[in-house]
Amino acid sequence: MRDQVKETSLIEIKSVSRLFPKGSGEDLIVLEKVDLTIRAGEIVGLLGRSGSGKSTLLRIIAGLVSPSSGEATCRGETIAGPPRGVAMVFQSFALFPWLTVLQNVELGLEALGIDSAERRKRALAAIDLIGLDGFESAFPKELSGGMRQRVGFARALVVHPDLLLMDEPFSALDVLTAETLRTDLVDLWIDGRLPIKSVLMVTHNIEEAVLMCDRILVFSSNPGRVAAEFKVDLPHPRNRLDPAFRQLVDSLYARMTQRPEPKLPSTANAGVGMVLSHVSSNSISGLIEALAGEPYNGHADLPVLAGHLQLEVDEIFPLAEALQLLRFAHLSEGDLT
Repeated sequence: MRDQVKETSLIEIKSVSRLFPKGSGEDLIVLEKVDLTIRAGEIVGLLGRSGSGKSTLLRIIAGLVSPSSGEATCRGETIAGPPRGVAMVFQSFALFPWLTVLQNVELGLEALGIDSAERRKRALAAIDLIGLDGFESAFPKELSGGMRQRVGFARALVVHPDLLLMDEPFSALDVLTAETLRTDLVDLWIDGRLPIKSVLMVTHNIEEAVLMCDRILVFSSNPGRVAAEFKVDLPHPRNRLDPAFRQLVDSLYARMTQRPEPKLPSTANAGVGMVLSHVSSNSISGLIEALAGEPYNGHADLPVLAGHLQLEVDEIFPLAEALQLLRFAHLSEGDLT
């Protein structure tokens, strides 16, 4: 089992904000005063809805985007361009279609100036580790989605990074493929077979975060801020049916559906001036029918309902909030009535 002593911080994010100019001349605040510390020996999850700035923060750490204010450091040095020892796995497979699996995996090593013999040796070891032995000469078009994403993982791992950044790496995969790849990665991490010290992953899948992470930071939106932090003390391998697992999932749903305190007096007409989410009337109707029917009979635990309908956070939350704003349902503490 993995039992690492926490080392000096790998990443320090202090009061980081990121603004983007809009056509109107105003600035769009994507991140506001975010603090984050990543140490060795942990998997940290950034959990939130789309548009909460999670991927922007990941790109700041990867050196692809600069913060508008605040400080971002890697091993005590200001991040200015991609820092050494940090690798990233993207949501899309991001493979070069004209290169074989082996050539795609060798790319990072080639950029580091590693000689061809050592490149091939390390690339073959990474391909074998990630479960693609025998596919070295295949081209991306000959692989399934899950296999292509494994190539993406091998390409990131082959450089032996201290920190692996993952930007929703399972969201483009079907449910079974994503679950298999998640389980394989967790097993490799727990066995100490991954050549990395820490993982920082972006997700909007609550169960995925609880399944994989040691700490989960919940982001609020508009602008993106760290709204809460949850520590996950459950031993691996984690069982989705474990009452403690379900309780943490419920707590995260409740926190993410918690609405900010209204700035207007309580006598104000609630809902006036609020924008309805962009959801279809058919989807709203379908959710009402599911909620009103068996086995819920008008009252459902949101994670259970989401699992039954196979809806992600970014799909179930807008629908539930639209029902509440239209006065068709009440959403509170992760329960929909």
